Amino acid sequence: MTPFNSSPTGTEPLNPETVFLLCNNAAAIGWIVLILTPRFPLFARLLIPVGLCGLLAVVYLYLVVSDFNEAEGSFTSLAGVAQLFANPNVVLAGWIHYLVFDLFVGCWEVRDSRRHGIHYLLVVPSLILTFLLGPIGLLIYFVLRLARTRSLNLASQATPQRIKDHLPEPHASKSN
Repeated sequence: MTPFNSSPTGTEPLNPETVFLLCNNAAAIGWIVLILTPRFPLFARLLIPVGLCGLLAVVYLYLVVSDFNEAEGSFTSLAGVAQLFANPNVVLAGWIHYLVFDLFVGCWEVRDSRRHGIHYLLVVPSLILTFLLGPIGLLIYFVLRLARTRSLNLASQATPQRIKDHLPEPHASKSN
């Protein structure tokens, strides 16, 4: 029996539908903030990937610990996965898993595009697709990144020229 269905304090239990709505809405707000705040890198660097994704990961951990031991099925075959996901609480955990990973990937796309000087408006379509279709959005970002940087090396740093192109020109000082 999942802890969502009982309450020792006599208060209304937090049911799976409520958890779904809370997590879904929190992730949607995270995506909106990520897409609409290109001038505030703190959101893509810390608040969303660590704060919000971390909070959703705690909910996911709770669901896995409390519900997976009662679920029938396995990850060793398609039929086993289908049987595992017949349990609504396992489906909820799976959905939160998607929410966390897709949002984290979106934050990485924003940080990576900044590091490589890719204009933010070019990244927005891949962010929307990452939000809606996960891996397809990531694939679109990889195509954009390849077109703009000529590299898919994820370990590579921004080239000095790209960094220089995005820094303000130093003011010339008058020498006497």
